Amino acid sequence: MPYTHHIRVKEEHIDHMGHVNNVVYVQYVQDTAAAHWQNVANEEMIKGTLWVVIRHEIDYLAPAFVGDLLSSTTWVEEAEGLKLPRFVSIKNQDGKEIIKARTLWCALDSKSHRPKRISEEMYTWFK
Repeated sequence: MPYTHHIRVKEEHIDHMGHVNNVVYVQYVQDTAAAHWQNVANEEMIKGTLWVVIRHEIDYLAPAFVGDLLSSTTWVEEAEGLKLPRFVSIKNQDGKEIIKARTLWCALDSKSHRPKRISEEMYTWFK
């Protein structure tokens, strides 16, 4: 099930060209994923699971500017072994898509820091 996180573009997000810096979008993608996880997981899973990025793919489609209110919507697809593909689409207040991203995440056990399989129970929380 898609989850939407709202972001207000701040002055410090802007680069020398006057719009949101590409690196800041990576942070937006990660912040959206974290907000989604905090929203769907129970306390035990949050304490017992860490997430690390294996790969980011981002298509930059249009600029965003200071003061823009962005809607960052994320959803996951079927886990690929230890990898969980997550998609993010960020749109401006006019509904225009600014970026689209695909990130591969890996769940780690919070104590051992070793990869752990994404359980069916965990996966169903994202649906």
